Amino acid sequence: MSTNTPVSQPIPSVTIPSATTPDRRPWRLRHGAGFWIVAAAFLGVMAFSTIPTPLYALYQQRDGFPTWVVTVIFAAYAVGVIASLFLIGHLSDWAGRRRMVLVAIVLEIVAAALFLVWNDVSGLIVARLISGVGVGALTASATAHLGELRSVSRPAEGPRLASTVSTVVNTGGLALGPLIGGVFAQFLPAPLLLPYAVFLVILALAALAVALVPETVERAEERPAYRPQRISLPAASGGAFSAAAVAAFAGFAVFGLFTSLAPSVLAGTFHVASHLLAGVVPFSVFAASALSQIAFAPLRSRTALIVAIVLVAVGLAGLAVGVLGDSLPVFLIAGVLAGAGVGLLFRASILVAGSLAAPERRGEVLSAIFLVAYVGLALPVLLVGVALILWPLVPVLVGFVAIIGVLSVVAALRMLPTAA
Repeated sequence: MSTNTPVSQPIPSVTIPSATTPDRRPWRLRHGAGFWIVAAAFLGVMAFSTIPTPLYALYQQRDGFPTWVVTVIFAAYAVGVIASLFLIGHLSDWAGRRRMVLVAIVLEIVAAALFLVWNDVSGLIVARLISGVGVGALTASATAHLGELRSVSRPAEGPRLASTVSTVVNTGGLALGPLIGGVFAQFLPAPLLLPYAVFLVILALAALAVALVPETVERAEERPAYRPQRISLPAASGGAFSAAAVAAFAGFAVFGLFTSLAPSVLAGTFHVASHLLAGVVPFSVFAASALSQIAFAPLRSRTALIVAIVLVAVGLAGLAVGVLGDSLPVFLIAGVLAGAGVGLLFRASILVAGSLAAPERRGEVLSAIFLVAYVGLALPVLLVGVALILWPLVPVLVGFVAIIGVLSVVAALRMLPTAA
């Protein structure tokens, strides 16, 4: 997901564009066409990664497991992303962009097949873990590939369009997944099978298309010694960096809440059985995150951060009020406000962290922020799952939003002095 998204767009440790030695094999597509194919594949994978969100309630009804199990299934995905970003997300720098994008798509195909043939709790955990690994491998590789493909096809254009497209397909895919899953669950038969069968075909076609895209990294004749993704923390300005890291952690915790527990909250607290609404809620949160960054882009970083504080505080407080007052409209509006605020908050954390690092170490510092963010996606949701074993959903949810609200506001206030 990028500096404009909730789901990370880590900066590769080394970028090796091959504008001087483009891949011109006769059976390859042109770089311009390859750019849009990689963008479409990126969109498809990110959408597939959030397809299960509105379906968790159906799995619960079918198998009778408690709500805390949903948090474990979701956390498996986040753990997969974290491990992948740290262990293999940067390998496209020497193995090749197209190759790593293909590896990521194949992993998603395996996950889709598992959803079809092994969809009890253990199978869901394994499938989500593999899906997370695929997303972690894809994000950096596809982002770099898009920039390099565009630089070859439109060398005078600059990086703006490629950056915008990568942001849109990343966030757009995350938003579309729950909506598509909700439509399947509400209107079509076999909602626990058909969405994965359709995406299995889509992902297979994406893999075939990406195989025709030009490579933009010349594979090293000698494989360099393997090392995990290098992560660097700025020696100075440790307070500002820790504030940015806490903000990223808290922001992604909000996204984790909506992508794991939104259907359970709708069914258990508001007694709403609409699978479509279970998909619309996380879609709205992700969409608000992306749109807020576009709408408030002209603002100075400091002003945007103040807006983020207000939106996050009001949104999270509204979530608690909506749950305690049994008001679904308040809950929905509060979710949109919280999503908009989190988008601005995460963008601010990326800008602050990037400004603290020397140019030659900026990628390593940003990698640290992204990994902290994905820990925020997994750890709080797991803790919520443990709490649900002991206490009912409503007090756990209220406690969660209170803690995350305090973390978000305090971190944002600490970042204000460093925001331009």
